Amino acid sequence: MTELQPLDAGFIELEDADRRVSLGIAAVAILAGTPPSRAEFAAMLAERVSANQRLRQRIRRAPLDLTAPVWEEDPNFDMAHHIRWAALPEPADETELREFVAAELVERLDRDHPMWECVVVERLADARWALIVKAHHALVDGVSGVSLFERLCDAPASDPRLRRAPESDAPGGLGWFDLVRTGLRLPLDMPRYAMGMVSSLVPVVAAFVSVPEASSLNGPIGRQRRYTIARASLEEIREIGRGLDATVNDVVLAAVTAAYRGVLLGRGEEPTGNTVRILVPVSMRAADAKSLLDNRVSAVLSLLPLHLDDPVERLSTIHQRMARHKSSGAAQAEKSLLALAGRLPFAPFAWGMRLWSHLPQRGVTAVATNIPGPRHTLTVLGREVLELIPAIPIAMRLRTGIAILSYGDQLTFGITGDYDSTPDLERIADGIHSAIADLLAVVRARSQRPRTEDTVTTAPGLARSKQNQTPRKCGYDNEIQT
Repeated sequence: MTELQPLDAGFIELEDADRRVSLGIAAVAILAGTPPSRAEFAAMLAERVSANQRLRQRIRRAPLDLTAPVWEEDPNFDMAHHIRWAALPEPADETELREFVAAELVERLDRDHPMWECVVVERLADARWALIVKAHHALVDGVSGVSLFERLCDAPASDPRLRRAPESDAPGGLGWFDLVRTGLRLPLDMPRYAMGMVSSLVPVVAAFVSVPEASSLNGPIGRQRRYTIARASLEEIREIGRGLDATVNDVVLAAVTAAYRGVLLGRGEEPTGNTVRILVPVSMRAADAKSLLDNRVSAVLSLLPLHLDDPVERLSTIHQRMARHKSSGAAQAEKSLLALAGRLPFAPFAWGMRLWSHLPQRGVTAVATNIPGPRHTLTVLGREVLELIPAIPIAMRLRTGIAILSYGDQLTFGITGDYDSTPDLERIADGIHSAIADLLAVVRARSQRPRTEDTVTTAPGLARSKQNQTPRKCGYDNEIQT
């Protein structure tokens, strides 16, 4: 048996604390043609699940949460518990699919069995079908979730071994001797960990102490959800990055900022520079741990410059802020906190999480997670995956959440909202589309402009010498993801 790590267990505690929350995350694949038969799909899934032990394990909790929950083999494991079939009403187009995904985000996964499932949507318009792979956030983060989906797809003919996932390198359950030893060493270890975290924790603590201005984006949420989708060309996003000296993630956050600005203006609220603090998950996962099913993320918190109307100034401000957050060590601070939590007795951690989750937090207004997906074409039983769309839950008074996933040359935004408080959720998708179009128009207009040989304009009022110009990475920044 293997213990859950603090962050994995934290998602369980968070879900238990609020009956209106389901913490399943999903990948929605749109596939060409017709789905396989039920027998064919079940046989395929059973063969591919057999390659990953974690998918056959459930969570077992200790009495009174005195020790951390552990993963244990499900003695009644049955593939039938994890496969469902559905069909959309006519006209079975994207509107009906979005409503179906919103309903799926509400349903909690069964704790008596491994916390994942596959939903086959048999009929979509234009001779397509859909496969929804859903897993609890205690089991996967964004990167490992995408890796899980890839391993359920057909393995590349060049190396079928790529389907087998490595065994987890997480530590096993602690025995009584280990617990006693950890307790005895705690007075010695605590000062060492504290000194290492003090400097990097300052930005994290300050972010939660300085509460943003109140807005309709933060508040109580109900049980029902809305869900919508925005799409962008990854090559166009990179073109913007090259033209304005920014990363893909900077451009994405600039589009999200413009979208939230439009939402607040549409609601008659004044967007300021202190209205929206966004949580941006940052992957701490090593390259060789991509396929391990657990959570290896930290996060940075940043105020979005909603008060800026100029799209280029907005992007430049976001680029500077994100660079400053990365250099400040805020993500490392959260990683250090989780490492320390793993050395403490579990019961205080669990009880503290429950208390914290009941508090009406206002320190964070929104979440946006950016996940690099497969660059090559995927297939499931020979059917091509045409599109891959992310879907994430919302909790803790966050009335919206945005997941961004690349697949091939497309970047897809899956946008989740609380049903009652975000009837205008489509405005976020429209705002993302408009913001990207505005930035692209600026870049292309500048490319037509004659330039001197010694300067390159990067933003209004900013220029740098070509001789001193350092090439920037304008591709996918793999640091920012869930």
